[in-house]
Amino acid sequence: MRTTTPLRRALITVTATAAVVLTATGSAVAVPVSGTAAAPHAIAHPLSALHPVVELAAERLATADLVAAAKWGTDSPIDDPAREQQVLDNVAAQAQQLGADPDEIRVIFRDQIEANKLVQRGLFQRWTDHPDQAPTTKPDLSVVRQEINRVTSALVEALATTADDRDAFTCRPELALAGLQVHHEDHLDALHTRALARALRSVCGS
Repeated sequence: MRTTTPLRRALITVTATAAVVLTATGSAVAVPVSGTAAAPHAIAHPLSALHPVVELAAERLATADLVAAAKWGTDSPIDDPAREQQVLDNVAAQAQQLGADPDEIRVIFRDQIEANKLVQRGLFQRWTDHPDQAPTTKPDLSVVRQEINRVTSALVEALATTADDRDAFTCRPELALAGLQVHHEDHLDALHTRALARALRSVCGS
């Protein structure tokens, strides 16, 4: 179905209220436009149906800081193929139970995993360059993973609930607006903003 001219203009207006951070793969998440009055108005918008998805993706990304701190100075690699496969198998099984497409959920969570590793690598580089900023205590990785599992399960549910919204032609502008709101709410820095963009790359089906 072709978008009508007024609706096309409305979508352009929504996306124009934010600067879009593009990853090398073309994914995007909205962040506030510095020095304009448009961004605060966008943040005040009613929350879209996709807001919980973006919020949970950001919450999952926040655990990357703890994972990085737990691995820093140890032999534990950032890449953990066995753990990653376990996560993908678990989310696919949960998706199937919820009536969602397990293959689609796998793809989205592959992005979540890559985004998490992007944060870990960024923090490792920061701590290497600035040892005074490196963590001095190590979180218990098993406890951190319990939190990751909780957020992961909630995110699968949110993705299953929003399947129709994610297939709609309005998904990308709504995702951009939700990204803007979460960026503002969570005060994301540049590293976590790039990672959130990576995490959301495959959320929209169209």
